[in-house]
Amino acid sequence: MSKGTTIKEALAQWETKSGEKAAEAEEIKLLCQIPSVEKMDASLSTLTNCKKLSLSTNAIEKITNLNGLKSLKILSLGRNNIKSFSGLEPVGDTLEELWISYNLIEKMKGIGVLKKLKVLFISNNLVKDWSEVQKLSELPCLVDMNMVNNPIEEKHSGDATWRPEIEKKLVKLKNLTECPSSGRMRRRRIDKIIY
Repeated sequence: MSKGTTIKEALAQWETKSGEKAAEAEEIKLLCQIPSVEKMDASLSTLTNCKKLSLSTNAIEKITNLNGLKSLKILSLGRNNIKSFSGLEPVGDTLEELWISYNLIEKMKGIGVLKKLKVLFISNNLVKDWSEVQKLSELPCLVDMNMVNNPIEEKHSGDATWRPEIEKKLVKLKNLTECPSSGRMRRRRIDKIIY
């Protein structure tokens, strides 16, 4: 069995390829590493200027070592093996966008620490209960969400209760990506009528 690429190794490769110093960069892409990154190690703490970090399409199971990322606004962790939001606490006051589709998330425990989160892409996960969706109401700035292809969305889109329930539970949401019967995803603005 091959050993995964470490963050330290991936950063060294990124620096060689980009010609930039990782510690000074605002955007770093460590996606699709071969072999895959398996752990978010302490090397991430050197990325103090990073505003956008992409670690998608790897084999990461846990979110860890975000302590030094004081400027982080966008975190891309799609297509990994992540099961929970635990570990996001260090970026709770700065993170505005979390792209975490195609993972193994069933529970929303821990999402509430992201007080500035505006965009949540969490499609193709395992969320199946309304009680978990309700936890998203703890996010005071959330305005844009994609939750397509989670068991709860699939069940309630079929009986046309998905959108009305989301509108009740997430009153500040402005955009919701949906997958109508045509199978093509589309983003729709939520129009609220106030009486």
